[in-house]
Amino acid sequence: MEMLILFIGLLVFFFIIGVPVSVSIGLTCMAVLWMENGFASIPLTLFPLKMMHGVNSFPILAIPFFILAANVMNKGSVTPRIFDFANALVGHLRGGLGHVNVLASMIFAGMSGTAVADAAGLGTLEIRAMKEQGYPLDYSTGITGASSVIGPIIPPSVAMVIYGWLGDVSVGALFIAGVIPGILLGGSLMLMTWLLSFRLNMPIQPRPPVREVFRLSRRALLSLMTPVIIVGGIWSGIFTPTESGVVASAYAMVLGMVVYRDISWKDLLEVFYTTIEFTAIVLFIISIAVLYGWLLVRIQIPLTLAEMIMKVSTNATVLLFIITFFFLIVGCFMSVIESVLIFTPVMVPMIKMLGIDPLFFGVLMVISLSVGVITPPFGNVLYVLVGITKMPFEKVVRAMVPFLVPIILVIALLVLFPQLVLVLPHWMSR
Repeated sequence: MEMLILFIGLLVFFFIIGVPVSVSIGLTCMAVLWMENGFASIPLTLFPLKMMHGVNSFPILAIPFFILAANVMNKGSVTPRIFDFANALVGHLRGGLGHVNVLASMIFAGMSGTAVADAAGLGTLEIRAMKEQGYPLDYSTGITGASSVIGPIIPPSVAMVIYGWLGDVSVGALFIAGVIPGILLGGSLMLMTWLLSFRLNMPIQPRPPVREVFRLSRRALLSLMTPVIIVGGIWSGIFTPTESGVVASAYAMVLGMVVYRDISWKDLLEVFYTTIEFTAIVLFIISIAVLYGWLLVRIQIPLTLAEMIMKVSTNATVLLFIITFFFLIVGCFMSVIESVLIFTPVMVPMIKMLGIDPLFFGVLMVISLSVGVITPPFGNVLYVLVGITKMPFEKVVRAMVPFLVPIILVIALLVLFPQLVLVLPHWMSR
């Protein structure tokens, strides 16, 4: 118990004083090992070896490629093509561009794998279109932020790649398991939009002619094939989840540079620079997280936590609600990727002891932590939306509050009915 308090206390202390996450984890590991035995039985050369082992992994290769694919698509015309297609399908329904916003995010989620890529790419386009049609800016900002939460859930998902690798869970199964929760989340936000349309001024567009729908569908067809290629390729066994990242990146570059011809070599170099910069940050944190996970097992923190939680209740559903609430709080202070890196080594051994399916738990963990991208104080999407809308941070936060309700209800539904997550991967594995 003393070691657990020391481990968590040091980590929290470093976070509070503003030490970067990766450095905080490393310093905590060093301090705990020194207090345990003064490094007497562990050579310091083990640290860099563990860190190198952390990034020398085939599944981890998927991360830079999914990031690259999202950046290429945002640089070219893929994003507006998706938006126009979604507008043609649901823009005439009550709630108008609110439904378009959600549907476009669901489609883009099948290409990007992160919430920030969705908000930064589609967000600018969506908010500008809604502003031109007279939608309240608070509502436009809220639905744009809320719909970006779908990004890490519908495959591909960078967070699920990391969870699957650290938790020894099939990444392909995690991708497939995220489909139904992602659709439920999108459906709940569209229902919320429909309900709000009776109170807010939401212009209703005329239904477009069938010919126009076909034209926009044909214009977006190649872009829409990206999630089909990713999920279909993994499901059919043509390529692995890691290889799907390579396929998605190559496909995005072919679309942007050869088919649509809206990305130049100069643009591509900028995309490569951005991708390399972000990937380097993520991989450095991953390398530190491996050392962290090894130390957790060494000092038996998962076992200690499991024993503590079992004293609260032996009911799996109650325990999941407690853990989910914990993740919702954690998400307010840390990014999804950082949280998955830190808590997967702690939680997966523990939930296995409690008899909870690690595949289901991974999806629940990613969804719960993803809510943090739209909650203060450190929600990444909030700051993206502040930059897009020029609204004060406080107003952006208030705009998100109504949309937290349907998101939380979907999470509660998944806790109560785990088969909503597991049915698709189990069915496809037959």
